Amino acid sequence: MEARAIHRYIASSPRKMRLVIDLIRGKSATEALHLLHFSPKHASKVAEKVLRSAISNLQNKDQTGRVDPATVYVKEAFVDGGAMMKRISPAPMGRAYRIRKRSNHITIVVAQRPVKQAPPPTPKKAKEVKEPQQAPEAVAPKPAKPKRASKEKAAGASTKARRTKKS
Repeated sequence: MEARAIHRYIASSPRKMRLVIDLIRGKSATEALHLLHFSPKHASKVAEKVLRSAISNLQNKDQTGRVDPATVYVKEAFVDGGAMMKRISPAPMGRAYRIRKRSNHITIVVAQRPVKQAPPPTPKKAKEVKEPQQAPEAVAPKPAKPKRASKEKAAGASTKARRTKKS
């Protein structure tokens, strides 16, 4: 089972928020909360709020209302760029510089890890005794290949052939 929380139009640049979100991706929920709570970055306060909301959504979604916090982990966490407010700052010589005030959207998805149950023990089978294998029959050696004439003899023959052709 999984649940998500989305917070939109946060007045912070997406780049600053991604630095914080990258810390918690794939971690257990309790570890992620501790990381965000003690992080000095301003974006971590907003991310902590969204993570708490996602965990709460998971608890409300469960029929029994009891979710083991040890099994909850951050399945997905990502930051998207939001709307950009464009402002103008005066510049020298009658010009103007554009200021882009960025915003972002955070989405955090939490899920429960499946509890692994140990398979029931199976009775051990008696090991079969292997009989020693007999040695393979003697293999006849391969016949030797005929040797080629040495390079010196071959070179000498070719020079003799050349001499005879010239004369």
